[in-house]
Amino acid sequence: MKNFLLLFLLVLCLNSCAQKNAQNPYGLKVINDLKTYNADNKTNPNNELVEIKKAIPSVVLDIRYATKNNFMHQVMYKQARAFARKPVVEHLKKIQSILNKKGYGLKIFDAYRPYAITVSFYQKASDKNFVANPAKGSKHNRGCAVDLTIIDLKTGKDVPMPTPYDSFAAEAAPHFQNLPPAIIKNRDFLINTMQANGFKVIYNEWWHFDFNGWQNYDLMDIPFEKL
Repeated sequence: MKNFLLLFLLVLCLNSCAQKNAQNPYGLKVINDLKTYNADNKTNPNNELVEIKKAIPSVVLDIRYATKNNFMHQVMYKQARAFARKPVVEHLKKIQSILNKKGYGLKIFDAYRPYAITVSFYQKASDKNFVANPAKGSKHNRGCAVDLTIIDLKTGKDVPMPTPYDSFAAEAAPHFQNLPPAIIKNRDFLINTMQANGFKVIYNEWWHFDFNGWQNYDLMDIPFEKL
């Protein structure tokens, strides 16, 4: 009986280790439990993952990964919510105010992304240039990146941009120039507004903005429903 119990515990341990390795196959430091996350928040309140819609009610959400309308063609998030670190949300609030005065508003496609989702993206994406390498982790995993566009407040419609969200086309690059002047003007207005207020666009996606100072935050793997 004693040997059976030891064998049972060993199997449980091996299964647990295998599951953890599958979620974090590169051995990175990833926060995946609420106890550690809450302790970090007490040490530094800026570590808190704030729900964007609660902090900025006027923001529009279009969380594609909570639907099948994404490049994976499957539901990746159990809940259509968006989170980011406290300073990130504070900067987004400022940007929303600036845009509102000009007749525009933010629409957010994605923000904090649990690390396990990044692993799945990389394994299944047809073009690895458009997904983060989980060997290093993503700024999304740190709660320090946002995928977004802008809407016209009068019509509620998206402002025309070079490509749809999550397009793998060359036109998605922020410096692609073979486009109608009006489209370039819209794209550059968005990018200039974001980059003047604490963010930096990445080289191949006009919609993806990294928060300046992302290096100060750990990778996270806590699902939305636990936050």
